[in-house]
Amino acid sequence: MFQSIEIPGNRYVLSLDNHVEIVEALTAFCREKQIHAGSITGIGAIGEATFRFLDPATKQYVDKTFDEQMEITNLTGNISEKDGKPYLHVHITASRRDYTCIGGHLLSARVNGACELLVDDFGEVRLGRRFDRETGLNLYAF
Repeated sequence: MFQSIEIPGNRYVLSLDNHVEIVEALTAFCREKQIHAGSITGIGAIGEATFRFLDPATKQYVDKTFDEQMEITNLTGNISEKDGKPYLHVHITASRRDYTCIGGHLLSARVNGACELLVDDFGEVRLGRRFDRETGLNLYAF
């Protein structure tokens, strides 16, 4: 699913295998390394992806799936916990064949080529989540 190497300062470099689902692989990595709080950045290529957009008026997510080859120009996110499990909040921008970009909250994406990620582990810090009725979001619970 992935290969990783730890570098000084509680950091990891990850290379995801081709055709792996990114959020699933990152969640498995966080579980394996027992990362409870951290940040994620990355680049790569995907062949399909589902992005989310929160409609603040309805507090409902609208999902849209794209089935095409795209380059990940930016993947950024954070790691926390919800209900005792890794909770990833990831956003993505991807470029299309015509050089236009699309993006949003990443629900899922399948690698088609390569995906290279940097994960910063915040060590003993634990960040939880709580549901906020006003915004409809799972916000940090300090």
